[in-house]
Formats: sequence, C-alpha cells, structure tokens
Amino acid sequence: MATMFTAPVYYPCTALMRILLIGLARWRVRGKENVPAKGPLIIVANHLHAVDPPLLGASIPRRIAFMAKDELFNSWLGALVRGFGAFPVRRNQLDRQALSQANAVLKKGLALGIFPEGERSRSSQLQPGLLGAAHVALRSGAPILPVGITGMEKLEGFTSILRRPEITVTIGRPFTPPSPDGKVTRDLLNSLTDLMMVSIARLLPPSYQGVYHKDDWEQLEEVGSLAGEGIGDRESP
Repeated sequence: MATMFTAPVYYPCTALMRILLIGLARWRVRGKENVPAKGPLIIVANHLHAVDPPLLGASIPRRIAFMAKDELFNSWLGALVRGFGAFPVRRNQLDRQALSQANAVLKKGLALGIFPEGERSRSSQLQPGLLGAAHVALRSGAPILPVGITGMEKLEGFTSILRRPEITVTIGRPFTPPSPDGKVTRDLLNSLTDLMMVSIARLLPPSYQGVYHKDDWEQLEEVGSLAGEGIGDRESP
C-alpha cells in the first residue's frame, strides 16, 4: 500500500512533469540555492493548478510529502494522490490526525508541502491563508520555505500548451518559526500565517498578491515580527 513515506509514483510523476515542462513550457526555477539540502522543512506556496504538487516536485531538489484536501482521496484521483505520497487534511477545522502525520514527515527529515490557501485560487491571486501550516510550524519548529508560482493558471486545454506558457517557480529564503512560550494562541497562529503569506507574496508580481498586496506588507510584518528573521526575498520579481 502506498504511504507518504513509500510514494511509488512520486519520482515517475515528477520526472514526467520535468520532461513536459522542458518540452512544452518556458519553465524557470529561481532561488534553488535557498533550499536546505537535508533536514525537516515546511514548503509553503500559492496554489494555481491541480498539478502544482508535481511542479514543485520537479522544481525543488527535495522529496516532498504533500498535505492534500481530503475530498481528493474519495475521488477517481485517490489512488494517484496516495501513490504520490500525499496524505489527507480536513480543511477549515483542526485535523489532529493530519497534524500528527505532518509531524511524522518532519521527524523523518523530509520536506512537507502545504498550500496555505487550502484550495486553488480561481483568480490567480493570493487568498487568505488558513491556520494549518502555522499549527504544523509551531508544533515542529521546522524551518519554513516560501515559494511563489506564476503561469500555471494559463494551462487551460491543449491550445494553451501550443503557446508554451511561461511558468516560473521562485524560491525564497527559509525562516524559522518562533518557539511558543506556553500555549499556542490564535493570535500567534494568525501572526505566523500572515508572515508566511507575505513571504510568498514577496516572491510574486503584484497581479498575484491578492489580499497580501505590497501596500499591506509593513502592517502584516509588524504584527508577525515575533516569528523570527529572514522572511524570504525582499523584492518582488
């Protein structure tokens, strides 16, 4: 049986994705030097397309175990999602089983992939982040690696491939979450979530920044300043 640790289709899928990206798109990866070579890592990215997970697998030189919405595991894609090494999470609630699985991934020294928005953005703009990624980060203390994706929303049917869309994955600098002093409060979760989302927004052009537009960065960073140093690239591409 496929698990988040065995993932029999992970490497075949990412290899196929790499071939397709090279042959059918103008694919760029920026900031690979920011990826820690080993150790636990939480990768947080904006979400534009259903195939964002293999895109990140092809772009980031780490084996990534993804959190995925539980509805996928009950669909015709369920076997493929499991084979890719993903595990389910129930959105808009505290899913203790998913948190436990995420902790297990990080304790194994693997990278954990999370899309904090909880679903694909239909407008391509950043939506408000959910608190799950912050829960995982505060429980584990693992470094957080922000990633910005652009261009995947252009993949709409065969004709879009003929145009060789420009797809860019921009990897920011990792930062460390705070060590909670006692109970993890909602204020702390909100602050760290805002900091993660701003660190993603910094890697995106203004048209993708959505509710985390550049005009709000200073205020959000001030609220989230307790979350440590090094919050990704300081300039948008």
